[in-house]
Amino acid sequence: MISEILGKKIGMTQIYDAQNVLIPVSVVEAGPCAVVQVKTVATDGYNAVQIGFAQKKAKNTAAGEMGHAKKAGLENPPRVLGEVRLTDAPTLKVGDVVTVAAFSEGQLVDVSGITKGKSFQGVVKRFRVGGGPAAHGSMFHRRIGSIGMRQTPGRSWKNQRMPGHMGSEARTVQNLRVVKIIADKNLILVKGAIPGANGDDVVVRTAIKGQPKAAKA
Repeated sequence: MISEILGKKIGMTQIYDAQNVLIPVSVVEAGPCAVVQVKTVATDGYNAVQIGFAQKKAKNTAAGEMGHAKKAGLENPPRVLGEVRLTDAPTLKVGDVVTVAAFSEGQLVDVSGITKGKSFQGVVKRFRVGGGPAAHGSMFHRRIGSIGMRQTPGRSWKNQRMPGHMGSEARTVQNLRVVKIIADKNLILVKGAIPGANGDDVVVRTAIKGQPKAAKA
C-alpha cells in the first residue's frame, strides 16, 4: 500500500478531541483513487504507481486520455492523475483502489496544493513593504520607491521586490496531524490549515520530516 493519495479540499471546521479540547481541522475528501498505471524498473526505468482521482466527462477528454483510462479498465477517465514514486517494486496492480485506509489517526502528513490567487498586487500587500509617509502632503504612500543604483550597475538587481501577480503558487504544509478519518465518506480531518481554496485539488502524503526515528540497535 502506498502512503500518498489525491484529494480535494472541502473546507475548515472544528471538532472536540477526547479531552474536550477544540481543534481546528481542514477536511479533505481523499480518494478513492484507482491505480491507472504501474511502472517498474524493467519497463520504465523506475518504480512508480499512477493513481487517478474523481471523474470527468468523456466530451471533455482527449482521445489519448480516454484510451489510457480504458486500458486500466475505467469507464470514465479520472479528472486528476498523480504519480507516486516507490523505492521497491510496486505491489499494487492496475485496477486496485487506494483509499483513506492507507492512513491512520494520529500520524503526521504533508499536504500539497496551489495557494489562493490574489491577482495583481502592489509591494505593500505582496511583500509588506513599509511605503512612504502617511501624511497628506507626501504624495508617496504605497509606492515601491527607488529600485536602481545610479549608473553603476545601471540596472535593477535580480529578485527585486516589485508589484506583480500574487498567489497561485505550489505550497506544502508539513507535519499536520491526522485528527480523524471518516472511511465511509472518504474524509481525512487534519489539524490546521492547508493550501488552496475550497474545492481545490490537494495531495496528502505521509510526512517526511516528522516521523519518529527508528531506535538504534
